[in-house]
Amino acid sequence: MATDVVELILADHRRFEELFRQLRDRSSDRSALLGELAALLVAHAEAEESEVYPALKRYREVDAEEVDHGAEEHAEGHQALLALMEEADTGSEEWEEKLEELVDALNHHVDEEERTILNDAREQVADERRAELGELFARVRQDRLDDDCGDLEYVRKLAKATADRID
Repeated sequence: MATDVVELILADHRRFEELFRQLRDRSSDRSALLGELAALLVAHAEAEESEVYPALKRYREVDAEEVDHGAEEHAEGHQALLALMEEADTGSEEWEEKLEELVDALNHHVDEEERTILNDAREQVADERRAELGELFARVRQDRLDDDCGDLEYVRKLAKATADRID
């Protein structure tokens, strides 16, 4: 298994994209897929913010403002995720609209993070340090998944706690 933090984050990003494709399919088990997405999204964001972002901000060549902006975009994603999770009818037009709002928010974040933060990290952070960060990221991410961080009540608390980050 890869331990490079950049590769681990990119793998999650590709999984988000796959989950979005599946969620757009009206014949899929949208509730189960949303549960998987919620857990992965929250665990991923919390692992980035607790382990990866603070470490990357210490590198002059990594844009600290972009790192802070990434955390703001996580908060926006939590809000969009909560709105989708609170829409009970997975076949409704409202659910579809909230899904697209989440897709738009997350795709925007992923694009920016990959072009700025992750490219900088790949170029400026030594392989050994990226591996160390990868191990920390994976551990926190798994701990969060084990704690059922995609639960609706937890997402509500998280969205409330991070709402002040949104510009």
